[in-house]
Amino acid sequence: MKNKSKVFIDGSAGTTGLRIYDRLKDRSDIELLILPDDKRKDEKYIREYINKSDISFLCLPDAAAREAVTFCENENTVIIDTSTAHRTDSSFTYGMPELTGQREKIRVSKRISNPGCHATGFITLIRPLVENGAIDRNTPLSCTSITGYSGGGKKMISEYENDENGMLVSPRTYGLTQTHKHLPEMMMYSDISSSPVFTPIVSSFYSGMQVIVPLHKSQINCSVEELKDIYRNYYTNGLISFSDSQDINGFIHSDLLSGKDTLKTTVAGNDERITLISLFDNLGKGASGAAIQNMNIVLGTDETYGLSI
Repeated sequence: MKNKSKVFIDGSAGTTGLRIYDRLKDRSDIELLILPDDKRKDEKYIREYINKSDISFLCLPDAAAREAVTFCENENTVIIDTSTAHRTDSSFTYGMPELTGQREKIRVSKRISNPGCHATGFITLIRPLVENGAIDRNTPLSCTSITGYSGGGKKMISEYENDENGMLVSPRTYGLTQTHKHLPEMMMYSDISSSPVFTPIVSSFYSGMQVIVPLHKSQINCSVEELKDIYRNYYTNGLISFSDSQDINGFIHSDLLSGKDTLKTTVAGNDERITLISLFDNLGKGASGAAIQNMNIVLGTDETYGLSI
């Protein structure tokens, strides 16, 4: 009988950590290493658990994630970091297996950075087009991303769920200085020469995400139908796929894939003005679902095992 893989979640009390725990706690191939509550922030015990694990998930603020990586002295331990800390670090493998050649890198990597939620939606839309010459990498782009409030973590969840005065009913734009922390990876892994003008919006639904990139015909080097074919041919394996339409009576709902770990791309508009759209759950393919997918690849199991597809 095959031995169970030992998995440690550092930061298991946070939103992403809890979702990872919930997905793994009943798996027969996993032995979860659980720190007692009074030891969760004790460096001695964190170091011990990381080094005796086969896989450690870091669900921590950036500074704490960087420190936790230094604790690992076991050359066989795989670190999957869900923070922003290592996403553009060349010593880490970017954990989006659907990109060309990336699945093979993840499979043999000991250091994996889990993609950011907004970045996932943007890269999914742009990278295939750049690779196939449908968009020049120097083309200036803009992006709007609408997310459920769970993306803000425990504090924001509490604010929305205890909004007795209705102050948070309307969508709120943020990242107003154009310095959002996902921008470096959006640029790097889309293979574009400059960051997009990025408008993130948080709204009063729990989970779900819609990422939108508008284009003029002059910005693409092919027809709209050819754009669709690029997505169809690019996303044939993994959790991402192309769909001709995701609208319901002329509307596309940002929470359409809430609770799922898949991501759908679609193309709307007409021959002159085009809208590229990706739909997914910010806590699914945008966070814990992607982390589990990466773990499955490392373990050599079906990468969708334990995920909601």
